[in-house]
Amino acid sequence: METSLTDRNAEFQQRNKHIRFVLFAILVANWVVAGAKLVFGIISQSAAVTADGMHSFIDGGSNVLGLVAMGVASRPADEDHPYGHGKFEALASLGIGAMIGIGMLELGRMALDSLLHDRHAEVTPAMAVVMVLTLVVNLAVTRVEGHYGRKYKSSLLLADASHTLSDVFVTLAVLASLGLVALGYPKADGIIALGVMVFVAWVAYGIVRQAVNILSDTARLDPAQVAQHTMSVTGVRTCRDVRSRGMEESVYVDLKIEVDPNLTTAQAHEVADRVERTLHAAYPQLVDVVVHVEPEHGGTSRAHGHPA
Repeated sequence: METSLTDRNAEFQQRNKHIRFVLFAILVANWVVAGAKLVFGIISQSAAVTADGMHSFIDGGSNVLGLVAMGVASRPADEDHPYGHGKFEALASLGIGAMIGIGMLELGRMALDSLLHDRHAEVTPAMAVVMVLTLVVNLAVTRVEGHYGRKYKSSLLLADASHTLSDVFVTLAVLASLGLVALGYPKADGIIALGVMVFVAWVAYGIVRQAVNILSDTARLDPAQVAQHTMSVTGVRTCRDVRSRGMEESVYVDLKIEVDPNLTTAQAHEVADRVERTLHAAYPQLVDVVVHVEPEHGGTSRAHGHPA
């Protein structure tokens, strides 16, 4: 077991290294896109373009969150953090949520200023070109993240790919607003900016909700499904008290099983080992499995809790 555990940790660290590289590359792309949108939005006084730039900046923030998660959170457990550092990701999420909240106030001010004081964007060919180019970049980012998310079975990359895809739809809405302004409907800028603001608020809510779920140890796996996998292991008579917690890509599980009371401690230990291997195979995101072995029909256990 020691050799397989070492190999698994080495594979996990190598996987994290690749994911961090992808996240860093996507971070650069997202913030180049965000910078272009924000500059053109502020220069042209376009609330919709500025709002879209803020949304792209949030995409970059999610990449920073990912880098923090794969950097700090992937550190091994130590004396001060015996269960690892995974919750640092949740703390970073809350920080990003606060940052988004501050940005939302400015977006709301710009949108209302556009609608109430008749201040509207000056649509230029250069602005349209920038928006189209950023749209192309976002589509490429979504495709790359989706590819590597599936390759490394990373829920973090797959979630971020979906997040970036939302930016594509926001950019399409902003391009529509620029077209409407150019056609003589100036209030479209402020109206679409408010729509983008609501959408970004929903994204922020999702980020904060996920962080709260992690910090409150919300269950990550279906107990019935985990029990079903466990019961498929030869030697397991019953399975109960299944508990899980952690993040989507790093989950901790503990459970109780009952075995034949006539088994020796070594035999019961082997059953627990088979349960661990089965659950790790069924759930690649598992970091640690603790199996508490008890003799069937209660009584004093002949085998102690067995950590992965």
